[in-house]
Amino acid sequence: MGCGNLFFLVLVTFSVALITYNIIISANAPLKQELPGPSRFSSSITIDPVIKMPVDRSKSSSSKRLFHTAVTSSDSVYNTWQCRIMYYWFKKFKDEPNSEMGGFTRILHSGKPDKYMDEIPTFVAQPLPAGMDQGYIVLNRPWAFVQWLQSADIKEDYILMSEPDHIIVKPIPNLSKDGLGAAFPFFYIEPKKYEKQLRKFFPEDMGPITNIDPIGNSPVIVGKDSLNKIAPTWMNVSLAMKKDPETDKAFGWVLEMYAYAVASALHGVDNILYKDFMIQPPWDTEVGKKFIIHYTYGCDYTMKGELTYGKIGEWRFDKRSYDSVVPPRNLPLPPPGVPESVVTLVKMVNEATANIPNWGS
Repeated sequence: MGCGNLFFLVLVTFSVALITYNIIISANAPLKQELPGPSRFSSSITIDPVIKMPVDRSKSSSSKRLFHTAVTSSDSVYNTWQCRIMYYWFKKFKDEPNSEMGGFTRILHSGKPDKYMDEIPTFVAQPLPAGMDQGYIVLNRPWAFVQWLQSADIKEDYILMSEPDHIIVKPIPNLSKDGLGAAFPFFYIEPKKYEKQLRKFFPEDMGPITNIDPIGNSPVIVGKDSLNKIAPTWMNVSLAMKKDPETDKAFGWVLEMYAYAVASALHGVDNILYKDFMIQPPWDTEVGKKFIIHYTYGCDYTMKGELTYGKIGEWRFDKRSYDSVVPPRNLPLPPPGVPESVVTLVKMVNEATANIPNWGS
């Protein structure tokens, strides 16, 4: 066991040294020297950037294109309770009609097992060396994916990259097709606005800046072979962006999202942009045909059901209220007048916590 751990630490150290070397030699030049050129990829595919959801995705079991759901997480209380709820709802919908959901893995980048290994299928990844993330813990995400893709036996041909604060609200089909990934478009990912910064990592000979999709790495459904190519570049670009003060300042907490979008474009992996992939309460008020609730924003309301965003409401649900303790069972439901999306979110959190064994322990 000790020899195995020593070997893995040596492997991690070598890999990080190689990454750092690549960043250093490319600090004053575009990353094109280390990344594939446009001649390797087809440029003939053109798609409308936003398309409607297919009306009928039902398939026979023999023709299903299963995808593996992967969620990166630290071992914090905050990430862990979210993962437990996320996995509860994954299991509820996995085998329902129209689902093409295959296996599930929590990629735990703490470097050591935790007490939930038997509850949630987990791969333990090593974190970046101390100080390398510069306080931006999200940089561990691409490095964790690289380790998982290199080491795990993944049966499915597609991967859904998801996050702890995602709740699946209905069975998810494989939304990718024809070699394209399927991704949610974020309004705050704006390649044209930040062309100056992005050209450091996406040189002009790769094409127009609009080749970079307005996406992050999650939620994304992408072919496993494509992700195997994208992930090391995503890691490299993330570290290079963080190392560049101008880019780091411009992108802030969404830096790693831009890095994934750049890496996907560098490898010629285009994405179908699905607005119906998920909703983000309180701004999105109806669940409708969406597949995921992303509860990244706080939900604050008066007892009359009026939104008080930016001000703590008389009624509220905000995941950040539970950064060091798990939310209690049976949270109070929103008052009358609060949108369906928020009501559904709280009801689903309550159902999960009521049924997950040893909640709060």
